[in-house]
Amino acid sequence: MPDVIKLLPDSVANQIAAGEVIQRPASVVKELMENAVDAGAGSVTVIIRDSGRTLIQVNDDGSGMSETDARLSFERHATSKISSARDLFAIVTKGFRGEALASIAAVAMVELRTRREEDETGTLVIINGSRVETQEPCSCPKGSAFSVKNLFYNVPARRKFLKSDNTEQRHIINEFQKVALAHPSIRFCLYNNDSEVYNLMPSNLRQRVIGVFGKQINQDLINIETGTSIVTIKGFVGKPESARRTYGEQFFFVNDRFMKHPYFHRAVAEAYQNILPPDAIPTYFIFMEADPSTIDINIHPTKTEIKFEDERAIWQILMASVREALGRFNIVPSIDFENEGIIEIPVKSQADAFPKQPDIQINPNYNPFEGEGAYPGGRNTPGMPERENTTGWQRIFSSLERESPEQVPDGRPETGRRFFQIRNKYIVCPVKSGLMLIDQRKAHERILFEKYSDSLSLGNPVSQTELFEVSMNAEPAGWQVLRELEDDLRVLGFSLEFREPGTIIIRGRPSNVFAPDPALLLEAFIGEFLSTGESPLRGEKERLAAAMASASAIPYGRSLSQPEMEDLFDSLFACKAPNYSPGGKPVIVIIPIEDLDRRFRQG
Repeated sequence: MPDVIKLLPDSVANQIAAGEVIQRPASVVKELMENAVDAGAGSVTVIIRDSGRTLIQVNDDGSGMSETDARLSFERHATSKISSARDLFAIVTKGFRGEALASIAAVAMVELRTRREEDETGTLVIINGSRVETQEPCSCPKGSAFSVKNLFYNVPARRKFLKSDNTEQRHIINEFQKVALAHPSIRFCLYNNDSEVYNLMPSNLRQRVIGVFGKQINQDLINIETGTSIVTIKGFVGKPESARRTYGEQFFFVNDRFMKHPYFHRAVAEAYQNILPPDAIPTYFIFMEADPSTIDINIHPTKTEIKFEDERAIWQILMASVREALGRFNIVPSIDFENEGIIEIPVKSQADAFPKQPDIQINPNYNPFEGEGAYPGGRNTPGMPERENTTGWQRIFSSLERESPEQVPDGRPETGRRFFQIRNKYIVCPVKSGLMLIDQRKAHERILFEKYSDSLSLGNPVSQTELFEVSMNAEPAGWQVLRELEDDLRVLGFSLEFREPGTIIIRGRPSNVFAPDPALLLEAFIGEFLSTGESPLRGEKERLAAAMASASAIPYGRSLSQPEMEDLFDSLFACKAPNYSPGGKPVIVIIPIEDLDRRFRQG
């Protein structure tokens, strides 16, 4: 029987490795930007076309490479960062495995122009599908310029499974933001189809956060800074009122490297306990510095999952640091970014030198011990609440005994339409089979979801014109979402005007929504839409309707009147699928009368 085991060709092995490192165009952007940072660049420019399918170009003014290094950099496991296993526990650079360029070259057409400062000419290397086609001298500025064209051209199955341009571009922007936030001293620029998305000048950390997410975030940032022998923590956490129900502005970094760490996220959430509702997610930009020998970053191909030597101690330090920052926020006034470090003290004018004494109107003839206002007596004194009339209380029970319940279908409320609200979150009403509980927010989401779905299908918008137009600034990912969905948002009832990049004028919004501020409504919609992601079980219209319903639904904590609860109940049971929210969560829970009886018998 012949031997069956054989070595894979390098081109095939590289394509298999590329599947772990290069998952989409955003992966290429991440790896090339990190290489530029490792090369000591002071300026990095990213240019993409067709959301990275056609072109991804990253130019930097870093150290550049020699002719030999330029060619060797595309070989697997060729790296200048480590030389022994011990070096894995002293890594301070972004890349170290030597996999990125080899993986990119295996699934794309790559062109590299690079030159060191001491060299008179640079080097041009052209590689297609791991095969070197050209290596020759060229004229180019100091640094490196990578052009990645036709990504996955030789792996059509991978290219076919790329998402829409809108989705792929959002992933690129997310990776760009992570690298840019970690290195505020470097200039970063991003261009998409010849349009400038970001132009971030060198700055401090606070300015970089504002440059990435817009000026409006400045007023929500609370400084955090703690130094210990285990870890140093600095950065910002968001004010409680800036928290949202979706992820998006949560960033952890360790030694200037972005990381995902659910365990530490719970530490931040714990610090906000009893401040935020359970479904709210706080904003944070937290930068940690730790001894490289106490962390392990070599546990995942993308190097975003990191293990710490003493995670429990860091958890406690992080939670205490955030809680201490929130405590200081209650007494320390917020300083505007434009005047940071300058406290303006109002100057007393001449007109204010002699303040006018307020007039006090009194009734000299008023006697609290005479007349209807006397106390004690038949009526309360002025300013005191009137006593309730408690006479005739027996008639309440006699009327209840005479009331005969109406025969209604199982699961519907009995006669009297009695609704109660628990903690301004659940609506409770008795039904024939027991007790019905309705989640008021999820119920409203279901109602609005079906309403918005019908609007998108029938094209009959119901809009409410703003008395005064509202201006809002959106960060690039949100701007792109609203631009792509402009026509559908118009069908839902929005009237928007897009001006210079980042600025949106709101002239109208959907009617019958509970959000008082249309700008906050749009921001909530952006967060909901970005957090849901694409699903083969949900079309784009359905995803849009679900995001809009979640953004505009009744919030928890809102007190509802009896007519409002009745209207919500009637609208819910008029829906096609009242039992579940658009996200598949239960809306209605019925506690059978048997369960209630059993609970009382247990005593």
